[in-house]
Amino acid sequence: MADPQEVLAQRVRDAIVASFGPAYDDADPLIRPSSFADFQANAALPLAKRVGRPPAEIARELLARLDVAGICTEPAVSGPGFINLTLREDWIAAQAVDMLGDDRLGLAPAAAPPQTIVVEYSSPNIAKEMHVGHLRTTIVGDAIARVLEFAGHRVIRDNHVGDWGTPFGMLIEHLLDVGEDSPEAALLRTDPNAFYQAARRQFDSDPAFAERARKRVVDLQGGDPETLQHWEELVGFSLDYLHRIYGRLRVTLTDADIRGESFYNDMLADTAAELEEKGIAVYSDGALCAFPPGFTGREGRPLPVIIRKSDGGYNYSATDLATVRYRVDVLHCDRAIYVVGSDQSLHFQMVFAVAAEAGWIPPGVVFEHAKIGLVLGPDGNRLRTRSGDNVQLSDLLEEAVERARGILDEVAAADHFSAAELDEVAEAVGIGAVKYADLSTARESAYVFDWDRMISFRGNTGPYLQYATARLHSIFRRAAEGAAASGTAACATAAGIAAAGIAVTAGPERALALRLIGFGAIVTQVGQTAEPHRLCAYLFDVASLFTTFYEECPVLKAEPESLRASRLALCALTLRVLSTGLDLLGVPAPERM
Repeated sequence: MADPQEVLAQRVRDAIVASFGPAYDDADPLIRPSSFADFQANAALPLAKRVGRPPAEIARELLARLDVAGICTEPAVSGPGFINLTLREDWIAAQAVDMLGDDRLGLAPAAAPPQTIVVEYSSPNIAKEMHVGHLRTTIVGDAIARVLEFAGHRVIRDNHVGDWGTPFGMLIEHLLDVGEDSPEAALLRTDPNAFYQAARRQFDSDPAFAERARKRVVDLQGGDPETLQHWEELVGFSLDYLHRIYGRLRVTLTDADIRGESFYNDMLADTAAELEEKGIAVYSDGALCAFPPGFTGREGRPLPVIIRKSDGGYNYSATDLATVRYRVDVLHCDRAIYVVGSDQSLHFQMVFAVAAEAGWIPPGVVFEHAKIGLVLGPDGNRLRTRSGDNVQLSDLLEEAVERARGILDEVAAADHFSAAELDEVAEAVGIGAVKYADLSTARESAYVFDWDRMISFRGNTGPYLQYATARLHSIFRRAAEGAAASGTAACATAAGIAAAGIAVTAGPERALALRLIGFGAIVTQVGQTAEPHRLCAYLFDVASLFTTFYEECPVLKAEPESLRASRLALCALTLRVLSTGLDLLGVPAPERM
C-alpha cells in the first residue's frame, strides 16, 4: 500500500518537471489536507515567483500534465492556483485491503541501512525516589524508542542515571555518621527520600560535613575501595525500586540499559586532557573550562563549560562530553536523542558545541535534545504536594489506579467482571490514563495535571481510546458467537476477514478508511521529529471516526453478507491500527472494559 499524500506528491512533482524541466525537480509539491477536497496541491504559488507567471496559469498547466488516473476523481483548479485532489473510493479501499494484509500496517521500510539511534531517557538520580518530573522523560523517551524500533532502526536505550558526583559523597558521609545498622540507614530501603533529605540538610548546614562530602567525591572518582563499596550498596538499594516503577509504567528499560555517570569515570581524564591539548579547555580560577563560541552571559562575558573543578573533581559536563565520545566511537550512533527537561537546554547546547569543536561529533551524526516541559498543578506552578514537596511517582500511580477503579466499579456488575479482572482493568486504565495525558501533550509544552480530564472516557484521553479498542474486540466476540450459533464462518475468523476485502459505500466508511491508510506516514513522522503527541492526535482521530462509523453504519446487522464482511474487515484494520499505535505509546489496551 502507499501513503496517499506521498503518492500525490510524486505525481505533482512529475507534472512540475514535465511542465518546466529537470531544473525544477527540487520544487515542493506542497500537498496539504483540504476542506474542499481530500488534499490540495499548492505548488503553483511558489512556482509563480520562479517562473514569472501567474499562479492560476501555472496551476492549469500542471493540471494538464498531472496523471492521477485511477487514484483521484477529476482534479480541479480553485482559488489563486490551488489544485484540489479527491481520492477515488475504490483506490482508498484497495489501499486499506493491502494494509490489512501487511504486518507493518503500511509503514515503509527504514532507510538502508537502518540507523543506529541512542535514546537517552528516564535518567533518575540513584538513592532518591522518582518524582512526577521523571514521569515525562521516562514515558516520552520510551515511546520514542518504541516507534523508532518499529520503524526498523537499531535503537539503543540508555538510562543515564545519576549515580556519581556530589550527592553520593553526601550520602556516603551521612551513612557513615548514622551507622550502617542504624534505623536511619534503614530508610534507604523504606524511604530513600527521607534519608537523602537528612543528608542534604547536614550538607547545607555543616561546612565540615560538606567538605568531607566533597573529599569523598574525589575519593569515589579516584577509585578508593572503601568508598566504592559504600557506593555499590547505595546503588543496589535503588535497583529494586526502579524495577517496580518501570514495571508498573510498562516501559521497556532494563538493567542492561543503565549506563550512569559512573560508567564514564575512567574516560574523564582522557577527555579533559584532549580538550586541553587542543586548546579548547583552559584554566580559569583554578578550574579547567571550555568556552564555546557564541555563549555569553551578563555583560557579554563568555559562559564556561566546567570540565574539572579546582579541587580536582570532574563536573557532570565532563561526563556528558565523555558520553558523546562513547556513543560515537563505541556505539557508532547515527543519531542520539536526549529526552531531558527543557531547563537543561543551554547545558546541552554548550556540551554539543564543545564536542563538535573537538571533532567528536562527525558530519552526518546528529545529537539532539528532545526537550521536556514541566508538569503543573492547578495553580499553574510545578506540581507539588500540599506540603510543597515533589509528588512521588509511586504515589501518583497508585492514586491513578484507585481513581480508575472507582469509575469502573459501576460497570463491573453489568459486565460481570470478577474482582481480579476488575483490578487488572483498573491498573490498565489508570496507568494508561496518566501516560496518555502526558504523551498527548507536545513534549516541550508544560501541562496541567488534571485527574478529571485524564480519567475521562470522553475527549482525547487514554480511556477513550482504550474503550474504542474494547468495543472493537466486543464486535468480534459477538461475530464469533453469531457464527457459532448459525454454524457458518460468518467472516469472524482472521482468515475470513483477510479474504473479505473492503468496500467503501458510505461517508463514514470513507473517512475512517482514508485516515487509517495514513498510519505509516504518521509513525515515520513521529520517528523523525521525536514527538509522540502526533501519534496520539492521529489515534484520537481514528477512534473518533470509528465512533461515527459505528453509530451510522451497521456492522453485524449489515446486509447483504458481503457488506457485513467488508465492514468487519474495516473494523479489523481499525483494531490493528489502534492496538499497534497504543502499544507504540506504551499504553495498555484491555480487551474488555
